[in-house]
Amino acid sequence: MDSAGSGSFLRNRRFDNFFNTSSEPHVKEPPKVPVKQVEHRPPRTNKECVDSDDDDGGWFCVLISWVRIVTCFVTMMVTTFIWALIMVLLLPWPYKRIRQGNVYGHITGRLLMWILGNPIKIEGTEFSNERAIYISNHASPIDIFLIMWLTPTGTVGIAKKEIIWYPLFGQLYVLAKHIRIDRSNPSAAIKSMKEAARAVVENKLSLIIFPEGTRSKNGRLLPFKKGFIHLALQSRLPIVPMVLTGTHRAWRNGSLHVRPTPITVKYLPPISTTDWTANKVDDYMTMLRDIYVKNLPEPQKPLVQEGTITGSNS
Repeated sequence: MDSAGSGSFLRNRRFDNFFNTSSEPHVKEPPKVPVKQVEHRPPRTNKECVDSDDDDGGWFCVLISWVRIVTCFVTMMVTTFIWALIMVLLLPWPYKRIRQGNVYGHITGRLLMWILGNPIKIEGTEFSNERAIYISNHASPIDIFLIMWLTPTGTVGIAKKEIIWYPLFGQLYVLAKHIRIDRSNPSAAIKSMKEAARAVVENKLSLIIFPEGTRSKNGRLLPFKKGFIHLALQSRLPIVPMVLTGTHRAWRNGSLHVRPTPITVKYLPPISTTDWTANKVDDYMTMLRDIYVKNLPEPQKPLVQEGTITGSNS
C-alpha cells in the first residue's frame, strides 16, 4: 500500500511538471508570510456595558445609550406638554398645581427610569410617605428622575432660578408652584426659603432638596449648605435622608453614555427636628453629613474630611 501511494504521488508531481510550459528556470516560491488574524469581537453584552470603565464602552453600548437618551427626551417632552396644559387649566388653584406636578413626576420619572433600564433596588419604603423634608445626595442627572418618581404627592421642590430656561420642563416647574432661589443673592435666597417654609406649613406640604446645592462631578459627597437646616427650624418637619448609590456610574458627569448600572435608593428613618435650636445649625449639619458618609459606598465617600458647611444659605 505504501509503495502504491508513493508512486501515485510521484506521478502527480510529474504530471504537474508536464503542464508547466514556462521556458523560465524554475524559481522556488518564497515562503508564505502568515497573515495576521484580526479578532472580530462580538458586540458587547449588557454586563460588559456596565463593567467598562472607558467613556464609550464600544459602539454597541454607545448605540444603545443614544437610543435610550433620545427616547427619554421625546417621552419627557410629550408628558411635559400634556401636564403643561393641565397646569394652565389649574391656574386659579396654585396648590392643586403642586400635587398635579407630583403626579407628572411620578409618571414621567418612572417612565424615564424604565427606558434607561437600570436595575433599581429601593430600601426603607416605610419612610417614603412621611410628611417631611426629603434630602438626597446628587451626582447624576438620573437623580432628578428618581426624585420625581419617588417623592410623595404633596411635595414641593427647591431649585436654582435658572431652571426656568429649561425648555418646557422649566416652565412646568414654575407652573407647578415649585420654588426657585437666587443662589447669587444670599438675602434673596433667605427670603425665598422663609416663604417656602411658610407655604409648606400652611398647606401641609413636604419638601425635597439637594443639601450639596449642586451636582458632584465625581460622585463623591460634597459639603452641605445650610438652607435645608433653616427650613427644618422654621417648619419643624422631620428630615428623611435619601441615599442614592450607583447613579454616578450610570450617567457620569459630562458624558452622554448611560450605562445599565444597578442603582440603590435607600430611605433612612426620619430625624426629628422639634427640639432643634438655631444656635446648633453647624452641629446638625455635621450630624446629617456624617450619616451620608456612613451609608455611602467607598467610591462615593469624600476623599478627605472636607468642611461640612459653606457660607451660602442656599
